[in-house]
Amino acid sequence: MAAIRVLVGSVYGGALLTARKIREELEADGHQVVVLENPQVDDITDNDDALLVCTSTTGQGEIPANLLPFYLGLREQLPQQPGRPFGIIVLGDSSYGDTFCGAGNLIEEAFYETGARKVGDSLRVDALETMEPETEAVPWAKNWVNGI
Repeated sequence: MAAIRVLVGSVYGGALLTARKIREELEADGHQVVVLENPQVDDITDNDDALLVCTSTTGQGEIPANLLPFYLGLREQLPQQPGRPFGIIVLGDSSYGDTFCGAGNLIEEAFYETGARKVGDSLRVDALETMEPETEAVPWAKNWVNGI
């Protein structure tokens, strides 16, 4: 079974509720899951757990305030994570056009710079189509964990 750290970026709580539901479901399958509501770079440098980012997108494709310190620290410190598996679930609103789910793209790029290894495609949940993101995120996460 896998050890997973879920890094949450949430504005109004949707991404956090989604991350908690993922934790509940994956723990029921025997995985060890920690949800980090205010992640810091130190949360990933003292272990080799798989990383799952569950974030909303704010403004014009930006990272939520609670995830921003992690993102900036990752970009500044570049703690090398060669081969470390990661995945991304990003919530957004497609009416924003080119910036739809932009926070996921930013985080993905930052992880690639550390040498981490992306597992599967990012899940992009569109608020215009899905009222409860966990209905898409949980099945996706159950499949994703098989690839790590």
